Amino acid sequence: MSAYWLEIIVLLGGLVLLLAEAFLAPKQKHHLASSAIFILVFTLLCLFFAKPFSVGNEEMTRFYAWDSSAKFFKGFTLIATILTLLLALDYRRILSKFTANPDSEDGTGEYYCLFLFACAGMMWMASAKDLVSLFVALELTTITSYILVGFMRRNVGSLEAGVKFLILGALSTGFLVYGISWIYGATGTTDLALIGEKINADNSTYLLFGLSLILISLAFKVGAVPMHLWVPDVYQGAPTPTTAFLSIASKASGFVIALRVIEPFITDPLIGSKVIFILAVLAGATILLGNLAAIPQKNFKRLLAYSSIANAGFILLPIAAWDTGNDLSSTQVVAFYLAIYLITTFAAFFILAVIHRQSGSDDITAFEGLGKRHPALASMTAVIIAALAGLPLTAGFWGKFLAFKMAVTAGLWIPVILGFVGVAAGFYYYFQIIRAMYWRSSLNESPLQVRPLSFWVIVTLSALTLILGIWPQPVYWLIGG
Repeated sequence: MSAYWLEIIVLLGGLVLLLAEAFLAPKQKHHLASSAIFILVFTLLCLFFAKPFSVGNEEMTRFYAWDSSAKFFKGFTLIATILTLLLALDYRRILSKFTANPDSEDGTGEYYCLFLFACAGMMWMASAKDLVSLFVALELTTITSYILVGFMRRNVGSLEAGVKFLILGALSTGFLVYGISWIYGATGTTDLALIGEKINADNSTYLLFGLSLILISLAFKVGAVPMHLWVPDVYQGAPTPTTAFLSIASKASGFVIALRVIEPFITDPLIGSKVIFILAVLAGATILLGNLAAIPQKNFKRLLAYSSIANAGFILLPIAAWDTGNDLSSTQVVAFYLAIYLITTFAAFFILAVIHRQSGSDDITAFEGLGKRHPALASMTAVIIAALAGLPLTAGFWGKFLAFKMAVTAGLWIPVILGFVGVAAGFYYYFQIIRAMYWRSSLNESPLQVRPLSFWVIVTLSALTLILGIWPQPVYWLIGG
């Protein structure tokens, strides 16, 4: 099976489920989520048997890359979407409350189908090797994300988040198109493989300006400075499964694009040092702003939003320290970090969904007394929080360690110093959640009920966090290290 059939399967599956939604009874809409999960699991299995294009298919290879990086990030996107749909199944009562009648799931079916379209776009982004195909795939994902953010039409916060996301998203698209235009005007091509060959002293300034515009657009996609302003409000207002999807899958796809777009520029002797300087500034500023702004947050969703900004900065460190010759390349370190980030962050969102369902609140105060109300859930939450902070013997430590190691090797000392400041701040704001669980009492001391689906997902992700913290070798195998 040719590799491009992976995207076709997901896209056709989304269309079929969208048509089926019109004929399902309101109480059967959740079957669409189960069917979508089946389609994604089937596609994930097909990923292991997909092959490169046959000889004579040069036009397809012109736009579509099939390499180890593409394979990893396609699998990453599929797993992230599966976990998002599992979270959506557990979230469907709240979703129905703000989309249709509280006792009916009518109007929620499209929500599950939209994730398949976004997933298809992100999978194509992992293989995009031309600025045109990259733009088309990005827009498929972005337009779908607009709908997912504002899907709860009876919730003011969701509608407000959707409007903000739409306005800033349209602005970032303008930057992207303008940047592509500059690069095409300077080189006469949109093929990323040829752009590097056409860089010279005459067009280097124009190309650097075009790349800067594209980087501004990609900063919006990954939630990095200076296009980070949408992140806290959108993360707080959007449905929790959408927030998780944007925080993990969307961020990963943004970094995939960044790696492919930046490579021909950062390896060029004429403008490579300038590109490194720009990325180092973005990394340092993003780490510092994200971590310091998270300190006063009292809402767990907003705290995760600023944490997401900070993590974007940490992921930018190995990109700024571009390296392809040592044990791990920059692309592999980014892939490693994102794999760990997927495990820990999804666990945090599943925990948040459980707390919100019991208390109706996303505030940190909702975690008070959790150590007594559900000791097992509190213990797993402590593990996940420690991993997000980067504590040793958890998986989160290795992601930050590799990012810092590569930055130190490249001599990026200022971003590294800012990174240590950010890590110190992270310990403070993350551990206020542990303090709320164990050192504060809740007005409601009745035992907390956790649904089996959420409980076993949290158990699995928490176990992986501990296992990979002690033995990270499975992730190295996945990234080819």
